[in-house]
Amino acid sequence: MRRKIAILGRTGRLGGALCRVLSQKHEVVELGRQEVDLTSSVSEQLKNVEFDLFINTAAITNLDWCEQNPRAAERVNAVAVGELGAICSKRGVRCVHISTDYVFDGSASSPCREEQPASPINVYGKAKRLGEELLLKADNRHLVVRVSWVFGPDKPSFIDVLLDRAVDRERVEAIDDKYSAPTYSLDFAEWIEPILFEVPLSGILHLCNTGGCSWREYGQAALDAAADEGIKLKTHDVLPISLESMSAFVARRPIYTVMDQQRYRETIGASPRHWKEAVRSYVRNKYPRVINAG
Repeated sequence: MRRKIAILGRTGRLGGALCRVLSQKHEVVELGRQEVDLTSSVSEQLKNVEFDLFINTAAITNLDWCEQNPRAAERVNAVAVGELGAICSKRGVRCVHISTDYVFDGSASSPCREEQPASPINVYGKAKRLGEELLLKADNRHLVVRVSWVFGPDKPSFIDVLLDRAVDRERVEAIDDKYSAPTYSLDFAEWIEPILFEVPLSGILHLCNTGGCSWREYGQAALDAAADEGIKLKTHDVLPISLESMSAFVARRPIYTVMDQQRYRETIGASPRHWKEAVRSYVRNKYPRVINAG
């Protein structure tokens, strides 16, 4: 059955991928900042938009900006999310909201489960956690999906920047003592489709590629994949640096926020692929056409 899905954040990594993939089976209403500005009351902006499901991928994600602008961060990442939840509840439809691993304090030593207490250590994480709470308070049918380290073809990410540097420079570095799990946006769009209508999960769900890594390991996998594709690099090694050495950072960063996907596996009967496979697929599909074009 073809449904109408409104997706807010059409130009983002996840939003772009969701619009493209879900439009193959459903009618997608693509929404950007021009249509829905989360800095203002949302109700009037959506009054003429019809949908059977609402997916919110929009957020202010710059940690340091949020740290210096807490009221604006809370407005977009929390208050507006609660408003979206209330609007959807009033219409009798579900809201799926994208959240983050930064709701955790980073003190874990094994992958974080959905039921573990969230105790964010920066303004961004606190606002995102409040957004989760407001959404689920509006209606217990709504769903919060936590992701981490998103990469994909719709917007440059960490590995895009790192690969571009490796093409031009003889030295590249990345943090080697902070850990999470990458999320490939095209994989995510495929994973989430069955839980929108067929198996309508609610509450909180962790959904990212399996395995965990440091930023350096993440970047090294991208360079290795690029080298295998014949991309000419000036360096083939990502050198380690410490999180403590990043003196320009304003907000505190949690050390370990790898998330467990057991709830998804048990519900769907399938497991997301390993992050290294996803990185290799991304590099293979994109970079030969971009970097070697000249």
